[in-house]
Amino acid sequence: MNQKKTSSASNSQTSSHHRHEPALNERDNGTQGKEQHAQSQVTEVPEPSHEMNGMDHHKATSKQQEHESSDSNHGPMDHEVSSMDYSHKGHEISGMDHGHKDHEMSGMNHSHMNHEMSGMEHSHTDHEMSGMDHGHKDHEMSGMEHSHMNHEMSGMDHSHMDHGMGGMDHSMHMGNFKQKFWLSLVLAIPIVILSPMMGIELPFHFTFPGSDWVVLLLGTILFFYGGQPFLSGAKMELKQKSPAMMTLIAMGITVSYFYSLYAFIANHFLAVPHVMDFFWELATLIVIMLLGHWIEMNAVSNAGNALQKLAELLPKEVIRKNADGSEEQIPLEEVTNKTQLIVRSGDKIPTDGTILEGETTIDESAVTGESRRVPKTVGSTVIGGSVNGNGTITMEVTGTGEDSYLAKVMEMVRKAQADKSRLEALSDKVAKWLFYIALVAGVLAFAVWLFVADLPTALDRMVTVFVIACPHALGLAIPLVVARSTSIAAKNGLLLKNRNALENAHHVDYLILDKTGTLTEGTFTVTGIEATGSLSASEVLAYLAGLEKTANHPIAEGILAQAEKENITAKKATVVQTRTGIGLEGVIDGQKWAIVNQKGLEQLAIQYQGNSLENYQEQGNTISYLVHDGKVEGIVALGDKVKPEASQFIQKVKDLGITPVMATGDNQEAAQAVADYLGIEAFHAAMLPDDKERLVSDYVKEGKRVVMVGDGINDAPSLARATIGIAIGAGTDVAIDSADVVLTNSEPQDILHFLTLAKKTRRKMIQNLWWGAGYNIFAIPLAAGVLAPIGIILNPAVGAVLMSMSTIIVAINAMTLSIEKSGD
Repeated sequence: MNQKKTSSASNSQTSSHHRHEPALNERDNGTQGKEQHAQSQVTEVPEPSHEMNGMDHHKATSKQQEHESSDSNHGPMDHEVSSMDYSHKGHEISGMDHGHKDHEMSGMNHSHMNHEMSGMEHSHTDHEMSGMDHGHKDHEMSGMEHSHMNHEMSGMDHSHMDHGMGGMDHSMHMGNFKQKFWLSLVLAIPIVILSPMMGIELPFHFTFPGSDWVVLLLGTILFFYGGQPFLSGAKMELKQKSPAMMTLIAMGITVSYFYSLYAFIANHFLAVPHVMDFFWELATLIVIMLLGHWIEMNAVSNAGNALQKLAELLPKEVIRKNADGSEEQIPLEEVTNKTQLIVRSGDKIPTDGTILEGETTIDESAVTGESRRVPKTVGSTVIGGSVNGNGTITMEVTGTGEDSYLAKVMEMVRKAQADKSRLEALSDKVAKWLFYIALVAGVLAFAVWLFVADLPTALDRMVTVFVIACPHALGLAIPLVVARSTSIAAKNGLLLKNRNALENAHHVDYLILDKTGTLTEGTFTVTGIEATGSLSASEVLAYLAGLEKTANHPIAEGILAQAEKENITAKKATVVQTRTGIGLEGVIDGQKWAIVNQKGLEQLAIQYQGNSLENYQEQGNTISYLVHDGKVEGIVALGDKVKPEASQFIQKVKDLGITPVMATGDNQEAAQAVADYLGIEAFHAAMLPDDKERLVSDYVKEGKRVVMVGDGINDAPSLARATIGIAIGAGTDVAIDSADVVLTNSEPQDILHFLTLAKKTRRKMIQNLWWGAGYNIFAIPLAAGVLAPIGIILNPAVGAVLMSMSTIIVAINAMTLSIEKSGD
């Protein structure tokens, strides 16, 4: 199976280095080396062996991405085993400083990051969105006004950050609508009961002296209180010159209220024939629309707050090293560039910086989504938000606030979400056309009836058209389907956070997947152990486990886990010594044993070329050698295991007509091995956050629908930029908050379930919109009086019956939505 791998590589000096054509047949070959940070090259590769179940997960740097090779350079090493330093990675990439992993963005200086978070303004108001979630992501209502958010990362007060994408979170918005609905319902019941409309519908009429005044009072309160979100939303829609659902609703309730106010004055103070009011229409319309939005908000999960989660990655206080060598604990906001900080084992790295003293390993999983700890030494760069490992370091601050790596990532997320929020929802498109149709029909009806009859008749016909134009069923058409689909999704391991994802996923062109944690397990596991000397494979594992027993790094964890799995008792090792970069050694049964990487073998002048060594390396595995008395007694290969169901998943994606694309921060060798194994023809290696975001953006700009799947902060910008962003449930909070859908079970197969559900959901949405809008299509001409010459004019009572019927049909149709999981 010779798979042709299509990808692109480019020099970091080129601003448009990721121009990925949909045909995936264009090679953009750049310079591979220190400044290259997004690599994919076209090669013919052989079919991997079945040992490929353990792909390596190398995290390539932004400046270097050389493959693991025998000429790796990790510094000097004495020929005596006792002086060896063990990097606990055993796979040092040639010429690579792990301290620059993925974060020194080529061609990008974090200190020039234009991310003035304090300048971010979310144009919102009390959940009064212009689209009221009919096109605006996660209830980022465009009527809400909150211009605050003054937090420049290092200077923000973590305990008082009011940046809930407007200061009010999803649960507060939902609570606001819930309260408005119940209070409006209480007000609406007496309005409907006391309305003259009830006398037409029923053989009796509830009334008492002064009941008209009660209806007027309650109707006025209901209009300004319950109708406030719609009125504010309509104002924003009209300001943006994009009338949609809010405008349609606002037109209906405004015309109903003011015409009813006119009817009240006319009936009580003017000598004119009795005028029918529309207070009952005002009441029912507001209540049903509030109910629809509450249902939808209750169904769609809280999008969370990515900025708040970002802030939680940073400590509130840090330890500053003063010029006289003394230590002082200070608030994070007092930190500036060039400040020297001391970070102890287990502490969070507070800012971006460079190590001045000490050696350690850094857990960057919260920042990158990748699982491996990265060795750091003097001169290595560190990133704010990552966690220090087993050593104490002194670092010099190089980036705070808007200049930090995390702030740069979140600025990309913010911009991408702002762009996506402008997408127009399906219901808004229908509402826009209904608004224009009603407006034209109402004006024409007024003009015609004014010509053939009189002013009161013309006014009555126009008002009837405007009132009839806003169907109650349309307000429930989408929310009921969304509520049903989110319930089904939850049962299938899917958490829907943005209802637009259901509308936009009915057709997908590209599925872009991160490798680690999505297609692979995301953990460092043993993929092969071989005895090359006098020991058996079990004995090799026992010696390896003995030396690694007290170590704290991914290779040690993988080896110890394998020993436990095979019930192998670790040898007792003493005088175990490690030095970052080369290897580890100890004494077992009075003799020196060591575990080294390829560079360690070279320093010890040991030659080894086993038959399976090249095969392991081609598969992207990390190789470590067990050395004793100048000989290699065994080798162990470790890598990131491909998920068992991943291969079948990729094939099903292809069967759906979707092109799978793998975009990973790992090096070319590891990425290509996984791509070969899974049959993914298009892959991109050594991708930084801006690379992934640019890759997705290029596809989107070409009019392609893109689903992006990821789990790390480095995936957050691309998740937000994609047509639909899907986060792995086991991923970072920032990635999850940037996504539209979360896979709670972290299973790739659930992506297929989502796509299937999305297609069925959109079909139901369209059906319900037809039922809802069908009422208008039928009623508006009748309300305008087109059949008046033959004596047919729409009676308000008949209109109410038609409205009720369409609402019931919409509700029943929504409940018929279902999905069956397949291929499990």
